[in-house]
Amino acid sequence: MSKLLCVYCSSSDRLDPKYYAATEEVGREMVRRGWGLVYGGGKTGLMGAVARSVKQAGGQVIGVIPEFMKVKELAFTEADELVTVVTMRERKLLMETRADAFLTLPGGWGTLEEIMEILTLRQLDVLRKPCVFLNQDGFYDELLSFFRRMVAEKFNKPSNLELFSVAKTVPEIFEQLEGGVVKAETKWFETK
Repeated sequence: MSKLLCVYCSSSDRLDPKYYAATEEVGREMVRRGWGLVYGGGKTGLMGAVARSVKQAGGQVIGVIPEFMKVKELAFTEADELVTVVTMRERKLLMETRADAFLTLPGGWGTLEEIMEILTLRQLDVLRKPCVFLNQDGFYDELLSFFRRMVAEKFNKPSNLELFSVAKTVPEIFEQLEGGVVKAETKWFETK
């Protein structure tokens, strides 16, 4: 059984093609480096792109999808394992439990909600699994700036900025995941 990377990302089919291209590269690189995928089970948007690319490269795909989405025929039925749950909360818990690490690609509210819960669990020391944001073309710049403001105004501790790392390219994602700890000179919050 390979280690599993939980990928949070958009389900939108209306995005700039550059986002699908990077997501497909993520999927291929996951398989090349021995990672399987655990994700929200969808077939649309970046979710579908990462699942298809992992599957096409010969990797393992585990989808976790709520029944109401499955009924709407939004499931990636080619998954090696497709787990159906009742609620979004069950979905998140199952993905969190199965994952060895977390990757956040560009996405909307759902993507942010999922990774913020994981970062909160990391802050509380309930979870100790690596988390990486792919900041493709500066997509997360404003969010990262907001995180720094939270620290500056003492809503968060400076150490909270070390609970995750930020990659600008696909190869950097895996360097950070497999390196375990981000070296001091590569901390994203010290580069601004």
